[in-house]
Amino acid sequence: MHNINEKSLLTSGLWCATIAIGSLLAVAAQAAAPGIAGPSFNLSAAATRISQPNGKYVYAWGYGCDQTQAAPAFLPANIGGATCPAAQLPGPTLIVHENDMVSVTLTNNLPAAAGNTSMLFPGFQVTATGGTAGLLVQEAPNLATCTANAACNVVTYTFKATSPGTHSYYSGTQGDLQVELGLFGALIVLPASVPGNCDAGIALQNLAAKVPTNEQDFRLAHSAYGHPSSCYDREYLFQFSEMDDNIHTAAEAQVIADQNATAAALAAVPPVANPGCKSPSGCLVVPTEPYVPGYFMVNGRSMPDDMDPNYAPMYPSQPYNGNPHMHPGELTLLRIIGQGRWQHPFHEHANHVRVLARDANLLLTPKDINGNTLPAGPLMFTTTTTPGMTLDGIFYWTGKGLNWDVFGHGYAGDASVCIPDANGYYTSAPAASNYYEWCGDHNKALEKNPTSTQIASGGPVTLPDPNIVTNGAWYSGTPYLGPDALARAVGATPIPPSGTVANSGGEAGYAYMWHSHNEREITTDNVFPGGMMMMMLVDPRAFVIDESN
Repeated sequence: MHNINEKSLLTSGLWCATIAIGSLLAVAAQAAAPGIAGPSFNLSAAATRISQPNGKYVYAWGYGCDQTQAAPAFLPANIGGATCPAAQLPGPTLIVHENDMVSVTLTNNLPAAAGNTSMLFPGFQVTATGGTAGLLVQEAPNLATCTANAACNVVTYTFKATSPGTHSYYSGTQGDLQVELGLFGALIVLPASVPGNCDAGIALQNLAAKVPTNEQDFRLAHSAYGHPSSCYDREYLFQFSEMDDNIHTAAEAQVIADQNATAAALAAVPPVANPGCKSPSGCLVVPTEPYVPGYFMVNGRSMPDDMDPNYAPMYPSQPYNGNPHMHPGELTLLRIIGQGRWQHPFHEHANHVRVLARDANLLLTPKDINGNTLPAGPLMFTTTTTPGMTLDGIFYWTGKGLNWDVFGHGYAGDASVCIPDANGYYTSAPAASNYYEWCGDHNKALEKNPTSTQIASGGPVTLPDPNIVTNGAWYSGTPYLGPDALARAVGATPIPPSGTVANSGGEAGYAYMWHSHNEREITTDNVFPGGMMMMMLVDPRAFVIDESN
């Protein structure tokens, strides 16, 4: 298990459960923000099934790539194994550039009983062609109700991508049912220009720090907006949703009944009038209240499935994971969307999140006398998302303030250095294993009574006897970070035994639990652990973060 700095685990009695979680991290997959490139998209809406960790395979609807069209271009381009099925949950992440003329053609391949469907793009002036008028937007009819031509179940939405940032899209037809069943997704608009500081100074040094280990760059851009405060080194997209499978089960039962009635009519001798659904509004009568969700998902998956790789073949309709990963000192952009009916108070341990924008609107101070603006977004303890809201924020971790040397320096024979820059960090040597160390804590011990080759100065903590602590395969045997970690804090009896450590050597990383602060939402069908939970993995520069898996 990764080293865990999770104060709340000890105070809430969840430590033992978290030790069990560690065994699930034997292959650390990363998240990134994968999607398909625009500005033109050909999507379908169709039925599918999604997997849950308790073994359920839940009936759902989803947007996907229209399989009759040309194969889409996937981004980031260096993520392999990308797929875009006819229906997925959430729908494909659509990636375009500011000022692009975006075209989304939707084909309604939902079951006949579903009736019409559609797409809303909040924040944009949308023009629609084809289809039929609906309550909120132009809708794509179902083939069962089509009489004009074979392509009458198609509608095209066009709009100019006027505002960069993170946006949502979702069905504008019978939203209480269709959004619940899975018809939603994300739209990322990249800025037309990147501020100069995003490719200079510390930003350039952070990029140079990848070179010694041949670590790839998986960003979609170098800034979230055209503002100097929005530079970032790494990015992740998190779409929070919940699911009441009673609604899904009832919808599936009625769909099957309609299909069976149609099949029986067609097979009758002599044939009888087809009793199947032909109503544009559909023929499903599914109560959506009372609403009692039992599944809580990040990017369409529940923990621990959200920590498996992107495009994992065991989740053919759930291609996106939720497992953030970073190095100390990196500015990590979080793109967050509330896609369900409930508010989700998601908590990122290890630091607060500096909010850049809400609903793709930058939060800035008024202009000063020189015409400059500064970020004005709050530091958030939880990135709480109301339904339909998007949020862009920056997460940052350096180890500053812990009051001990997280890299474990100062043992006998250690020749490491930490030369502070103007801000107190070691940034002059991007190839150093302790690049971006907070120099104020260099050589400070964590343990109060160091032993053997460890430094003589006492630290603030008395470490427990390693022989009485339950350790998983991902515990490195040390509370320190990086390649120097194993030289200290292992004690006279190395724990875990040799050959059983998955998180050792050049990694020895930290795992911070990121999870919903609504305790019910960290369960799967009321069983802990599950739901909206993942790990933020902080690894030293010497360890390569590979987001292609």
